Amino acid sequence: MSVVTRFAPSPTGRLHAGNARTALYNWLLARGSGGRFILRSEDTDATRSEADHLEGILADLAWLGLDWDAGPDIGGQAGPFRQSERAEFYREFVGRLAEAGRAFPCWRTDEELARRRKEQLRAGRPPRYDREWAVLDPDEVARRRAAGHRPVIRFRAREDDEVRWTDLVRGERHLPAAEVGDFVLVRADGSAAFLFANAVDDALMGVTHVLRGEDHLVNTARQLALLDALELPVPRYGHLPLLAGESGERLSKRDGSLSLASWRDEGLLPAAVTNYLARLGLPWPDAHLMDLEAMAKAFDPHELSTARPRLDSHHLERWQHLALDDLDEEGFVSWAGEALAPVPADRLGAFVATVRHNVARPADVARWADIVFGGDHAVAGCPDAVPPEIFDAMVRAWDEHGPDLKALAADVRQETGAKGKNFFRPLRIALTGLEAGPELGPLLALMPADTVRRRLARCGNA
Repeated sequence: MSVVTRFAPSPTGRLHAGNARTALYNWLLARGSGGRFILRSEDTDATRSEADHLEGILADLAWLGLDWDAGPDIGGQAGPFRQSERAEFYREFVGRLAEAGRAFPCWRTDEELARRRKEQLRAGRPPRYDREWAVLDPDEVARRRAAGHRPVIRFRAREDDEVRWTDLVRGERHLPAAEVGDFVLVRADGSAAFLFANAVDDALMGVTHVLRGEDHLVNTARQLALLDALELPVPRYGHLPLLAGESGERLSKRDGSLSLASWRDEGLLPAAVTNYLARLGLPWPDAHLMDLEAMAKAFDPHELSTARPRLDSHHLERWQHLALDDLDEEGFVSWAGEALAPVPADRLGAFVATVRHNVARPADVARWADIVFGGDHAVAGCPDAVPPEIFDAMVRAWDEHGPDLKALAADVRQETGAKGKNFFRPLRIALTGLEAGPELGPLLALMPADTVRRRLARCGNA
């Protein structure tokens, strides 16, 4: 059987790290088996879905390096791939359920349902839809219809069928029939609800495997009951532990700091993000930077952990540095972009070679470009508790030897006795304003001579 996976986001915001991890795993599963990967926009909620959000999601996935064989932008077999354009399919299948006695209208309002749930909770019972309570007198139904009310359509669950399945991640699972309940198929406005549209579309699009969050475990049981009632093919489901923020908080599309768009804007590389996300809850045999093709070949959903992983900015930074190390000079220059504007063309290669292992974002590159080639505004103050005579000796040694660091150190040591950290730390701080950074020898060779002399003299007696 050819593997077909999908990623089916709701276009209600930009992708966050958890969404991206789910998309990545589904892509790896498909590509690793030579199968197909489908992208579907679940936009039946017209009040929250926006075209701009879908465009942003497509851009985020493409930036990661993920491609798709069918989707809302390219079409494909079994389309369309926007649920808002698939209403005819939903009408057909809800009609089949109604004819089989497996769907019925419910005229109760949201307010009435909320009151019923509160009554059940007060009575110490779990809040569930009560089919008997839903029955209304025909005169009341007629009154509501005349007043413009519209019912929702609910699935009529069997009361004696336990739902069982073998989860790709969690093994054998089951849910008592009572937990399935009479869930909503069609909203009062006529649009298909998530559980219904999602399951029908997976079946019609030939989806064979679905990796998604553990918050869908109950939904899976309901969808299995639904697909059984419709006699439609059933995918194999695997439920991932939800990715948490660094403090354990649940991720949200409203938290822009954890969106792929924000990571891309600040300069994270796609290879850093994919290598980081792929390892959240999944052991890999290779601890080095991997491309997507290598990941796909090694990916095994059965190896996924059920422990809830947390984002870790330090680990993400490690992968960013590894991804930057993997770039050649041309790739680094392309990544840094306008941050390199202050660097003279004839010193570009030397500058990149000098700073590349001390930066993680284009903003870091811009800072070093300003330090090396900018004015003295880029370096504030002088090191504390360093005698000015040491800097005077540095100026004289500079005038004598220029950027020969070894000769500079020898002259200053002979004249003042300063050596080791008592020489290198004051020199670095005077020139860069920082305690750490690229090697001093290449920095001295890069900096304009008058800049070096001026910064050293500023910290001396002159």
